[in-house]
Amino acid sequence: MTKPKDTTPAAPVAAKARATSAAARAVGAVEKPLAPARLHLSSRNYSSWSLRGWLLTQFAGLACEEVMVTPDDPASRAELLLLSPSILVPMLEHEGLKIWDVLAIGEYLAEQFPAAGLLPPDRHARARCRSICGEIHSGFSALRSALPVNLRMRHSQFRVWSRAQADLERIFSIWRDCLADSGGPYLFGKRSMADAMYAPVVTRLRTYDVAVPPDLVAYCATILSMPEMLAWEQAALAEPDQLQEFDVEF
Repeated sequence: MTKPKDTTPAAPVAAKARATSAAARAVGAVEKPLAPARLHLSSRNYSSWSLRGWLLTQFAGLACEEVMVTPDDPASRAELLLLSPSILVPMLEHEGLKIWDVLAIGEYLAEQFPAAGLLPPDRHARARCRSICGEIHSGFSALRSALPVNLRMRHSQFRVWSRAQADLERIFSIWRDCLADSGGPYLFGKRSMADAMYAPVVTRLRTYDVAVPPDLVAYCATILSMPEMLAWEQAALAEPDQLQEFDVEF
C-alpha cells in the first residue's frame, strides 16, 4: 500500500513565503521615493495666513517646494480681502496628505516633528499655547480689517480706532502674561507655534506706526529679527503683485 504523502511542512513553508513577500513589499514601499512636501502660498506682502503657515514649516524644519497662488486668483483675492467664508491657503501637501488652515498645519507639524518644539513640553504651557493660537486664529476681526498686513508700506501717525485698539490691548496682555511666565525671549521661552501665529501682528505694529508698550519692545524686535522673518520680508519686497485696495493712503 502506498504511504500517504506527508504535507505537514507545507503550511510553514507557505507562511514563510507570504512573510517574505510582505517584507519585500514593505521594503519596496520604504524605498519608493516620496514626493517632496509642497506649501501653497498666496501673497508674501499681504497674507498673514501664508506667513504663519510658512513660519510653521520653517520652525518644524520641513523643507517645502513653494507653490505661489497669484492674487489675481479669485479665491485667493477673496481671502486676502477678508471676503471669503474660509481660508484654504496656505495648504501643505506632505506624504500624500493635504492639510489646510494654519491651525491644522501647526498641529500636524507638531505631531510629525515633535523634536521641533512647536508645542511646549509642559502640559499647562501647551494648553495655553493652543488657547492663544486659537484666539488669534478666530478673533481680532477689527484689527484684521483696520490694519491689514502690508510689509511694504509705512503709515506714520496712523490712527487706531477703539475696536482695533481693544484687540491690540488684548494681544499685549497675552504677550505680557506669556513672557512673564516663560522669561522669554519667545512667548513660551523657545520658539513655538504661538510665535508663528502672532508674527503678523508684529508686522502690523510696524506698518502702522503703533506705539508698542516698553515691556514688549524686545519681543517685537526678536520676532522681526528672526532669520526666517528677514527672508520672508526680502521676498515680499521683491513681489511684483499689488492689491490696490491695500496700497491706498489711509
